[in-house]
Order: sequence, then structure tokens, then C-alpha cells
Amino acid sequence: MKFAFNLLIILPFVGFVSLSSANAERPDDFIDVNLILPNIVMDIRYATANNFVGTPITGYRSAKCLLQKDAAEALVNVYTSLAAQGLNLKVFDCYRPQRAVSHFMRWVQDTSDIRTKSEYYPNLDKHQLVGGYIAEQSGHSRGATIDLTLVALDEHGEWQELDMGGPYDLFDPLSNTEHSPLSKHAYSNRQLLKRVMADHGFADYDMEWWHFSYQPQPYPDTYFDFPVE
Repeated sequence: MKFAFNLLIILPFVGFVSLSSANAERPDDFIDVNLILPNIVMDIRYATANNFVGTPITGYRSAKCLLQKDAAEALVNVYTSLAAQGLNLKVFDCYRPQRAVSHFMRWVQDTSDIRTKSEYYPNLDKHQLVGGYIAEQSGHSRGATIDLTLVALDEHGEWQELDMGGPYDLFDPLSNTEHSPLSKHAYSNRQLLKRVMADHGFADYDMEWWHFSYQPQPYPDTYFDFPVE
């Protein structure tokens, strides 16, 4: 079975994307990843209020990971490789509808809403998030980009995240994959994640250690807008 990953590509801000211009039909080759990988850990943050916006995100009707089948099959290979090392995957986000991306853009332009600043962007102003971290279009909307980390079993048999030197969705230079200084342990974990993803076709995004995109992109010119459900 052939497997591979894709890097999230964030485009410069040039204005909101009309939902009518996004493809609202779910393709037949999009897969619910939990059906083929029932043992990976799911923490789909945008279906909850536990995210940088502070509310559930538009378009996430279920806490599911949907991926285009080539990327999903590649993820199976990643999982298999890690399982041989006693490790597992924890997934934060997969396919992201365009309406969710538009929700992010509305949030970032509301400079009065800084409820989550201390947790998610303590060293940046909101306007500094546009472009590198938040944009009007996202590779996630193509169905072949994924946000995830590594987990290992603790002494109680529970999956725990490995130390990556910083949390998911922290908008800060600390999240850059090659950030320095970084503890030797955290740097090693980031490199392990990057290496195993690359081995199965996923490219990393150097500003976010958790972000990977399958290459080549199966729908390079399309941003889908069907809900996650």
C-alpha cells in the first residue's frame, strides 16, 4: 500500500474567499481516518472550544479526521513505522473546510478579542499572525494536510504526548521546527516526527513543527468547503 504526507501551505492574505467559490461537494476519495486507523489518538481541537479562537469552529460538526485516500494511506504507513518503535500518533486536525478558514480570518481581524493571547500568541500581536500562521486559504482544505504529534504509553498505559518543546497551535517562533535554543530531547522528538513523515511522503512546514502535507497534493487547485461530519 502506498502512503505519504503533505505540508500545510499558508498563502498570503489577500481578502476573504467566497464560500460560493469553494467546492462544497465531498469527493468520493475522502476517508474517515478513524475507520482505517482506529488505534490512533484523536484530539480534534476545532470541533471544541479548546483552540486559539476559544469557540468551536464553523464547519466542524464532528470531531473527525477526514483525509484524501492517498494521504490517508500514507498515514497508515507512518503509523505502522511508529508502532514498531512503541509509538503512536495524536491527530489535532486534518481536512479543514473553507468556512473554518474564513472563521479564523474573522477572528484574527477582530483585534478586540484577545481572550486566548496568553496561551496561543503571547509574544505576537494579532496582525502578526496573518500570513505565516493564519491566511485566507489553507492546504488543509485540500484534504491532504494534517496536524499531529507523537505519543508514547506511560506507566499507567495511557498515551502521553512526547516533549516537542512547545504545544500545538502556539503561534510563536518557538514552534518553528528548527527553533534554537531547544532542549536536546525536544529537538530529537521533532526530528523523529519530521523524519518519519518525510519517509512516507509528507513535507513539513518549517514554522509549525506539527504541520505536514502529502506530496504531491491530490487537489492542488481546489479548496473544499463541505463540513466535517
